[in-house]
Amino acid sequence: MIRVYHNNRCSKSRGACDILKENGIEAEIIEYLKTPPTETEIREILSKLGMKASEIVRRGEEIYKKSFAGREYTESEWVKILSENPILIERPIIINGDKAVIGRPLEKVNDIIKSAS
Repeated sequence: MIRVYHNNRCSKSRGACDILKENGIEAEIIEYLKTPPTETEIREILSKLGMKASEIVRRGEEIYKKSFAGREYTESEWVKILSENPILIERPIIINGDKAVIGRPLEKVNDIIKSAS
């Protein structure tokens, strides 16, 4: 089952869900702002993405600019920050098994669709 870490207010996130639906793929939708991922879940997501926590931080968010910009954090610190401030997590994240992509640009969703087939 494909899982989508989704923010309904985000057009890219809605677009990723639309692409999955148009391709007949039913996905588990996780509204991560309402149900933030734990630190363990974030580590699992990062492993599937093949990325570091700092690489999935939304640096344009106001909370980033006010509280985190210009400072250095370890990987563990970033994981904790993301768990406590899920608005900072880049979206959408689409997971299929041991693979994941950030759906930006939306064409990346096709990588997950191909792996679901």
